[in-house]
Amino acid sequence: MPVCLPTLTTVYRRAWALMAVLALGMATWAVVEAVVLDKKLVDPEGSFLGPSYIRLPLLLTGALLLDLLPLAVFVNLRTPGRIPGAVRQRIRTHWNRDRIILVASGITSFYVVYVTYRNIKSFLPFVIETKYDRELHLLDHALLFGHDPATVLHTVLGTGVSAYVLSFVYLWFLPMVPLVVTAWVVWSRNLSYGYWFVTSQCMAWVLGTISYYALPTLGPGFRYVQLYVDLPHTPSKRLMDSLDFTRDYVVTGSLSNAVQSVAGFASLHCGITMLVALMVQYTIRIRWLRIAVWVNFGITAIATLYFGWHYIADDVAGVLIALLSFYVGGLASGQKFVRHGERSPETVPAEVTTV
Repeated sequence: MPVCLPTLTTVYRRAWALMAVLALGMATWAVVEAVVLDKKLVDPEGSFLGPSYIRLPLLLTGALLLDLLPLAVFVNLRTPGRIPGAVRQRIRTHWNRDRIILVASGITSFYVVYVTYRNIKSFLPFVIETKYDRELHLLDHALLFGHDPATVLHTVLGTGVSAYVLSFVYLWFLPMVPLVVTAWVVWSRNLSYGYWFVTSQCMAWVLGTISYYALPTLGPGFRYVQLYVDLPHTPSKRLMDSLDFTRDYVVTGSLSNAVQSVAGFASLHCGITMLVALMVQYTIRIRWLRIAVWVNFGITAIATLYFGWHYIADDVAGVLIALLSFYVGGLASGQKFVRHGERSPETVPAEVTTV
C-alpha cells in the first residue's frame, strides 16, 4: 500500500512540476506539428461554453461552486441565515492556498493535455499513412485460435439488450473523465492523492498519444466493418459512424474546423478506467465503490472488443499504461510503495485521511 512521505510541500512541487512538463510537452508537440503540417489547432469541443480561454476559467469557477453550492443548499434547508458563515468557514478550512494551487494547476494541466491530445490525434493521418490493423487482427485470431473477439462476444453475450448495456457503459467514459478529475482535486482530504490522480491522468493521456504514433491503427470496427453488421443501432454505433464520417471529411480537406478522432493502438478507455479503479482501490475505503469501479473497468474492456473499437493488444497496452502512470504518478506525489501492502506508520502524518 502507498503511504505519504512527510515532506509534503516538496512532494507538491515535484508533482506540480511533472504535470507542468507533461502539459508543456504536449502543447509544444501540437504547435510544432500544426506548423509543420500547415494545420490549425482546433478547439475539440467546438463552441460549447465559448472558446478555450473562457471555458478554462469557467471550469475552475465551476469546481469551486460544485463544492460550495451543495453546502449552501443543505444549510439553507435548516437555517438560511447561516449560509454566509458556513460558506466562509468552508473556504477558510478547505480552500486554503495548497487546495487552490492543486485545483488550478491540476485542472489547467489536464485541460491542456486533453485539448492537445485531441489535436495531435487528429494530425495522425497526415503524418503516418501506414496502418497495422492487419497485424493486430491476425494477433487476435492467434490468441483466440482462429476466431474474432467480436464474433465470440456477439455469440456469448448476444446482440440485443447486452449491446445497449455495453454501449451505455462505454459512453459513460466521456462524462466520467472530467468528473473524476474534478472530484479528486476538489475533495481529496489528502492533497497528495489529488496530485497523484491528476498527474497519473496527464501521463496516461500522453502515453496513449505516443502509442497512436508508435503503432497506428484504425480499429477493427472501422477496418473490418463486416464483423459488426449484426449489432443494433446503439449510441455507440452512432458515435462510431459519426467519427468515421468526420475522419473522411477532415482527411480529404472537406472539413477544416474540426478534429478527427479515429486512432488506435492503446485503448485509453481501458487505461483510464483501470487508472480510476486503482486510485479508488488505494485511496478510498468504501467497499461498494471499489467493486463498482472494477466492474466498470471490466465491462468497458469487453465493450471495446464487442463494438470493434480496439484489438486485444490495444486493451493490454491500455492496462500497461494505467499501471505505469499509476506508479510514476505515485512516486511524483510522494506515495511510498512497500511490499505486501504494508504501511509504514512513522511516515504517515497524523492529519492525513483518505478521500
